[in-house]
Amino acid sequence: MRIGELSRRTGVPVPTIKYYVREGLLPAGELSSPNQASYDEGHERRLRLVRALLEVGGLSVAAIGDVLTAIDDKEQPVHKLLGTAARRMVPEYGDAAGQDDAEAVLAREKVARLIEARGWHVGPGNKAVGALEAALASLARVGHGSFAELLDDYAEAAEQVARVDLEYTARRVDREGLVEAVVVGTVVGDAMFAALRRMAQVDASSRIFAQELPE
Repeated sequence: MRIGELSRRTGVPVPTIKYYVREGLLPAGELSSPNQASYDEGHERRLRLVRALLEVGGLSVAAIGDVLTAIDDKEQPVHKLLGTAARRMVPEYGDAAGQDDAEAVLAREKVARLIEARGWHVGPGNKAVGALEAALASLARVGHGSFAELLDDYAEAAEQVARVDLEYTARRVDREGLVEAVVVGTVVGDAMFAALRRMAQVDASSRIFAQELPE
């Protein structure tokens, strides 16, 4: 197909497609003449993945380049490939590891004990570990350190969600499909889980505090 048809199929403007080609996010089309290039379904699939990483995953162009490099490296194990994609989507909440106040130290100890107790294969350098440490430290600083008592219950729920996440991801058989499933599943799944949590909180509040639901 010509670049115009690729644009129509994906909804991506032609100038944007050319920009992705220049940045190395999309392979150049096969030249059919000095001024014409032909694109195929592989280009369409890669372009849709780039848009998903950008619009759904919120990744930068540089981060997308890293993910695509991992996809194209057939020697890289799937576990590391998925980790590359997921790691790029962990929000930055500060860095408890770089602080030495009592709250940060205690938060690091709690997270380390949690990982050990649950037998999780998560390294201390993982961004999610740092995000959890920072969250716990922040809770303690505003007088809600006891919220950490719920940590194990949260971890139990997270394990269940992670299992269904990965079961969904495993339905994909190609590397691009796996990454796409991780991006969409993680970002949209986070939104779904947050909404379900809010709904469950409303229900629990009505039961625990015997209040009527708002109209």
